[in-house]
Amino acid sequence: MRGWMLGLGGLVAAAVTSTIGGAQGAGNVDWPAYAGDKASTKYSALDQINAGNIDKLQIAWRRSGIPEELRTQFPEGAAPANYQHTPLMVGGLLYMSSGVGAVVALDPTTGKTVWFDTLPPRADGQPAARGGSTRGLAYWSDGTDARIIANVGSNLVALNAKTGKRYADFGVNGQVDLLKGFERPITGWRWSSGPLVVRDVVIIAGVPAPATDILNERARAPKEMPPDDVRGYDVRTGKHLWTFHVVPRKGEPGNETWLNNSWTYSGNSGTWSLISGDEDLGYVYLPTENATGDYYGGTRPGNNLFSESIVCLDAKTGKRVWHYQVVHHGLWDYDLPAAPVLADITVDGRRIKALAQVTKQAFTFVLDRTNGKPVWPIEEKPVPQGNVPGEWYSPTQPIPSKPPAFDQQGVAESDLVDFTPELKAEALKIISQYKYGPVYTPPTVLNQNGLKGTIFMPGTNGGADWGGAAFDKETGILYVPSSHLYDILALGPSQHPESTLPLVKQQVPRMTGPQGLPSPFKPPYSRLVAIDLNKGDILWSVANGDGLRNHPAFKGLDVGPVGTPSRLAALVTKSFVFMGEGPNSGVGVPPGGGGKMFRAFDKKTGRIAWEMELPGGTSGAPMTYMVNGKQFIVVAVSWRDMPGELIALALP
Repeated sequence: MRGWMLGLGGLVAAAVTSTIGGAQGAGNVDWPAYAGDKASTKYSALDQINAGNIDKLQIAWRRSGIPEELRTQFPEGAAPANYQHTPLMVGGLLYMSSGVGAVVALDPTTGKTVWFDTLPPRADGQPAARGGSTRGLAYWSDGTDARIIANVGSNLVALNAKTGKRYADFGVNGQVDLLKGFERPITGWRWSSGPLVVRDVVIIAGVPAPATDILNERARAPKEMPPDDVRGYDVRTGKHLWTFHVVPRKGEPGNETWLNNSWTYSGNSGTWSLISGDEDLGYVYLPTENATGDYYGGTRPGNNLFSESIVCLDAKTGKRVWHYQVVHHGLWDYDLPAAPVLADITVDGRRIKALAQVTKQAFTFVLDRTNGKPVWPIEEKPVPQGNVPGEWYSPTQPIPSKPPAFDQQGVAESDLVDFTPELKAEALKIISQYKYGPVYTPPTVLNQNGLKGTIFMPGTNGGADWGGAAFDKETGILYVPSSHLYDILALGPSQHPESTLPLVKQQVPRMTGPQGLPSPFKPPYSRLVAIDLNKGDILWSVANGDGLRNHPAFKGLDVGPVGTPSRLAALVTKSFVFMGEGPNSGVGVPPGGGGKMFRAFDKKTGRIAWEMELPGGTSGAPMTYMVNGKQFIVVAVSWRDMPGELIALALP
């Protein structure tokens, strides 16, 4: 049965009396959105955990990514080894997306299950199809009704926040089929991030799969892909309200940027990451991704709007308000990886409703979120051109004048590890086997001029990634986790007989650094960077812990902390910035990446004020809340040999 209950007791009363929306009341402070708020700040003013007592912080409870109660329906279910989730806490209940996709409500003080959503059987009578966990859920309330909105598999569902029961009048039989409504046939739909509700509209992005074998999608390398539309649904009824075409159709603005009618078959340019919203303005902000053929764009000549853009939509109508394209005709898989941070800042005495978008290539684009105009000048600058057969190149790319890049961009000899002349010489020998140059150096064909490919830095996994940034609303400082990761890019013909892309990325051996170091570049291999958004300046940049400081290549050298690369996310409170080292599994995590340390950094200096080893690496963005006067910090952790779980930290 749906909404299965396990003794709500006083929790329902707490859900009724608690103040909603992150404000404090009766000793409770909520975390009602994936990033604490719809502005994606990952900020909380809580300071019960502070410099005077953080050394006493300990594990309060642990909960599997698949709580035992779910095994009545999924006895063979296993929590993922890369559990990328951040729960919500609203009105005395903690809401999580489980490893099979079902939403579970927990007691936030103990982690015990209160209710869970029993997934309904399929229309053909087969057992419920298990989905997967999403990075986030959405909460909505009109003061009378309160709902948890979730993307479960290929369905959109609305659950009563108190009981977990589905609303029978939401969609068809309590769910909206997200496979329906596309202009081209699709057979699969997936989205690991999660919905957002702005002005009573549920905004859904997602990644539709073509009407082919989706498991062989990359091997097939088709130029024909679904266009990744973004859609809006009524939060009360599930009725479809609008569709925004990320690849504009004929007659729509931006269609002219897809030359040779390439808009008719191109896609993959929607939003796979998280999104942000402004309730006061009624706007939603989309970070869009690279178009079909991540590294080869000869079949889609032109700038390709609205791929790799920040797109502002009216939440009620889905109409575009403004856009800013951060990469023209992308060839590097530089998707916008994270939700834009909506930050109110003061620049030269002027208060600005700003938006800060961090990117894989280590830029921070700062725009006025009311109109999309840059806060500081962004100049179109010439970039290197390539000679790949059939490719179309943009002559320029937008380069922000402020803030400075927060990680290494491009490759130069000055970037190489140089603690000793021997390390420097070996690093130089390593990179001489590849083409390299400034940021936006384009891909090359494998073995062209005897080279193994092109080094691009940062690579497709950042710089910044889906963990995004955290913003201190009181000081105007943006805290950006960054991994110092490169990629080797070489193009060649696809070996799949059905491929319709002339050239695709080739599998090439991983480049290693001198004496077995992770790369030929100077550490740190991961860092936390503080950017003053009022001035556009970097205040400090520090390594995320010791990392491989004791590597044999550094023997006898005082290299200092070198950081641990992985997927990183931060939480900022009144007292600290909290950040882990990330999991050792998942896309883009290099060999030796990830670590189990969880840290608190001093907000003013970046000094590590406290650290603790957890059972696994932090695979989700941390969050915090207060219940009955007690502050908790909760983070998802996982490891290659450890199923994911939630861990709650608190003072004794």
